Amino acid sequence: MNSINNTSKILGVAFLLQFVTSLISGTILRQSLIVPGNISESMINIANNALLMRANILVDVLTALGIIFLGAILFITLRKQNEKIALVALGFYILEAALLAASRIAALSLLRISQEYATTGHPVFLQTIGNLALESMDFVGITLHMLVFCFGGILFYYLLDKSRIVPRALSLWGLITVFPMLIATLSAILGYELPFFLYFPYVPFELVIGVWILVKGIKIPEMKSEN
Repeated sequence: MNSINNTSKILGVAFLLQFVTSLISGTILRQSLIVPGNISESMINIANNALLMRANILVDVLTALGIIFLGAILFITLRKQNEKIALVALGFYILEAALLAASRIAALSLLRISQEYATTGHPVFLQTIGNLALESMDFVGITLHMLVFCFGGILFYYLLDKSRIVPRALSLWGLITVFPMLIATLSAILGYELPFFLYFPYVPFELVIGVWILVKGIKIPEMKSEN
C-alpha cells in the first residue's frame, strides 16, 4: 500500500530540488551569460552582469549540495535492495557533487578575467585565458560531472526498478534514458559532440518523479537477502 510518509516527502523534494536548480543554472542563468562560439561576447556579458554570474555560481553550489542530499535519500530508501550497489551509487553522486563544486573555481576565475578584459580594452591574451577558463569550467562541471552522474544514476535507477516503490514505467524511464546521455558524454570526452536530443528524454524525469512521489507516496521496500 502506498503511503505519503516522511521518506516520500523528502525524496520527492530532493528530486524537485535537483530539477529546479539545474534548470535555473543551465537554462536560465548560463544562457543569459554564455554566447556559444563567441568567447569575447560571453566575457563582456559576464563582466556586465557580475551579479548574475555570482548567482549562477551560487545556484551550482546549491545544486551540488542537492546532489548529495538526493543521493543520501536514495541510499536510505534503496539500500535494503542491495546495500553495496546503493553505497557505490552514493559514492558516484558525492563525486558528481564534488566535480560540480570544483568547477565553480574556474567559473569565478572566468568572472575575474572577464572584468579585467572589459576594463583593459579587450586584449587578445585575456580572451585566450578566458576561453581556457570557460573550457575548464564546462569540462569539469558539465562533461565529467555528467559522466559520473550517469554511472550513479544507472545504479540507483536499477535499484529503484528492483524495489517497485514507484511504478515501473517511472523507474525504467530514468534507467533507460541515462544510457543515451552516457553515450553522448563519452563521445564528448573523446572530442565528438553528439546532438542534444540524446539528453532530452531524461530532462523532465526528475520533475515528473518528484511530483509523483509527493502526491502518491512510495511503497516501503522489503529487505532482500544478499547471496
